[in-house]
Formats: sequence, structure tokens, C-alpha cells
Amino acid sequence: MGSYVPSTQQERRRMLDTIGVSTIDDLYCQVPKEVKLQNLNLPQGKSELEVRSCMEALAQKNMQFTSIFRGAGAYHHYIPAIVKSVTSKEEFVTAYTPYQAEISQGVLQSIFEFQTMISQLTGLDAANASIYDGASAAAEAAAMCRDRKRQKVLVSEAVNPGVLSTIRTYCEGANTPLEVVPVNDGVTDKQALSQMLDETVSCFYMEYPNFYGQIEDATDLGELVHQAGAKFIMGCHPIAISLLKCPGECGADIAVGEGQPLGMPLAFGGPYLGFMTCTQAMVRRLPGRIVGETVDLQGKRAYVLTLQAREQHIRREKASSNVCSNQALCAMTASVYMAAMGSAGMRQTAKLCMSKASYAAGELCSIPGISQKFKGPYFNEFVTRCPSSQNILCALEEKGILGGLPLDEESILWCVTEMNSKKQIDQMVEIVREAVK
Repeated sequence: MGSYVPSTQQERRRMLDTIGVSTIDDLYCQVPKEVKLQNLNLPQGKSELEVRSCMEALAQKNMQFTSIFRGAGAYHHYIPAIVKSVTSKEEFVTAYTPYQAEISQGVLQSIFEFQTMISQLTGLDAANASIYDGASAAAEAAAMCRDRKRQKVLVSEAVNPGVLSTIRTYCEGANTPLEVVPVNDGVTDKQALSQMLDETVSCFYMEYPNFYGQIEDATDLGELVHQAGAKFIMGCHPIAISLLKCPGECGADIAVGEGQPLGMPLAFGGPYLGFMTCTQAMVRRLPGRIVGETVDLQGKRAYVLTLQAREQHIRREKASSNVCSNQALCAMTASVYMAAMGSAGMRQTAKLCMSKASYAAGELCSIPGISQKFKGPYFNEFVTRCPSSQNILCALEEKGILGGLPLDEESILWCVTEMNSKKQIDQMVEIVREAVK
């Protein structure tokens, strides 16, 4: 923030004189004295060197794992150096909301590029400028599908529990019924879904791959949903769909997902990014900001916020959404990541994740007492049956390795990405082998 200049004492004096008060404290004259802090009791100031030493000492209290085998919604991927180099520029970090299009062309163009790339990635017609996170995007997508005759939301039991919880919260607030479709062998039970689909169902939400890492037959599920007259929503891993069939090819009406794998670090859980795309038929129901391309008076290319005269702004009591903002800096991060990687780079990343996960699963299941829980195809996550999940994970943690997510006492959800080398996988397997013994 090197170019940021605060107001001077003279400027503050002029502002106080203009509004007719003597001091800054006069602005708070309505606040009772008993709730005002008289003294913050701040310690004495420190030099730059002392502050650095203090912060380093605090940072050393964090557990730093040498390798990570846990995903479940937040994934450890390689981030090219150019991503941080571009997005840390002052003009991007400090940019404010682009209400005035004529002076916000740079921000609007960056959002438009994000929308374009996300649309290409998902194979759908239109994207918004992003949502706060993947769970919010899924909940907003379900709200998009609701109408007078069709209210009920169906959600696969094989989705991320956090996403299901968020959708449930949105539905409760809107008095919308929600039912969970059971799973069979780690994937959505098609027969159960078929029986639950009726004329009151507005949409069905599933994840691809699902929470257990399984790659479901999205095309068949989508056909079942459409035959019942409902909308089909897919929650997608953005790296996976660069290799698998995209939502557009699977017949999805809406595709959403968590954009964290697209250049954002794990960062203690945020800030993250929700992406959201849909077919042309549903674009006017798409919540949040949408940037469009147009021309100015000279016929030159220009960008504007479009489809903005909508219920979120002018008839809020009838709105299906109150999201009017977006994660602009995170969206730009995703754009720079996708541009740097290119389609070939993202496919290569996906292939590495898939092949390394397959190798890790094979090695783990070679240990007596450990077996793979589900038989179907998977991407970079899989579930194993283990004799004592907590003992295994504690043994890994002692060696500086973050193991998979324990689902219960006898099963673990593992995740492998391109960041896990063969040496790391072999080391993890040997520790597990000893722990099982």
C-alpha cells in the first residue's frame, strides 16, 4: 500500500469545521461515557526487527505438515508464482466495487475474463462474477430453481456435509422442503431418486466427484431429473472437470463449485470462491453480479454490470437471492491461475491427481486389514476401511504428515494431488503399515 496517503491534520480540521464540530470526540457525543474505552493499555512500540521476531515466534506454534493427504473440500495444489505476482499488485488489491463502469473498466474486464473461462470450463452458457464460496453457490443454485408449483429440493447424501448444511439453512429460511436422497455403495441411489422425484420437486443437487471421491454417472442422473420436469444442479471440482465430462455435456442446468483449487492456498479456510454457471434459459435467474461486454460511443469495446434491474435491487421482498456482491480478488486469482495453466496444464494436473491417487490406494490396500470401501471409479479422493483410523492418523501426525479425514472409527477419506510425490506416498504407506501392525 505504498501510495496510500492518509488525511493530514489540516484536512481533518477543515472537515470538522465543515460539519460544525470541534474535535473527533464530538462525533461520538451520543455514545455513553461508560462504554467508551479511556485507555487501550497498548504495550510500548517495537522496532521492525523486534516485530518480525515476535511474529515468527507466533508462527512457529502452527503445525506445519511436510505432506498433506486430506481434501474434503479444500485441496493442496501447486500455485504458479505468476498468480501471486499479478494479483498482489496495488491496483487489484485495493480496487473497490465497480459501480461506475466508466472508471472501473479494468476490474470489469477481469471479472468478464473470469466469467468467460468458467463458462468454458463448465460447458455452460453464462456465469456470474462469483459467489462467496462453493457452499453458498450450491444453496443459491437451489433457490434459483424454486417456483410456485415446484418447491422441494432434493440433495444427494453423497455431497459434502458442509454444503448440505448450507443448503438446508437456506431452505429453512425460505420455508422450502428439503429431502436427502440416500446412497448405495458410495454413490447416489438411482432407484431412490426416481421414487422421490415428483411434480413438487424443483431441483436435484449432486457432486461430481462426490464427497467420497466417487465419479457418479451424472448423465443418467440428469436424465432422470429432467424426465420429472425438475432442474439438474451439479457441484463440480474445477480441476476434475478439465479431464472428465463437463457439466454441459452431462446435461446440467446449473453448475457450481468451490474455486479454491484454482490458485488459492488452503489459508486456514479462506477467503475462498464460489463459481456459478447456467444455461441460457436460466440466465435471468442467476444471482449476484454479471459483467457484460458492449461498445462505447466510439465503438470501442467496453464492459458494464448487466441484468442489474432485478429483484435483488428493486423488489427485494420477492427476490430469490440477496447476493449483490462477489469475491473479485479471488475471482481474479482463479482467472490468472487458469490463464497461466492453460487447458493442457489443468488436464495434466488432473491426470497427475488421478494417477497418484490410484497408486496411493493400491499401496494402502496392500496392507493387511485395509481395503477400499467403494468399488466405483474415483478422481483424487477415496475411502479405505481401516482397523483403527485414529491410531493411523496420530502415527502420521507424529511424523509431520496430515493424513486423510476420519469418517468414523474404521474409515478414512484420503486425498492425493500433484503435490504428493511418490516418495511422500511411500513414506505415508510405510507409517500406516507400522501403525496397523
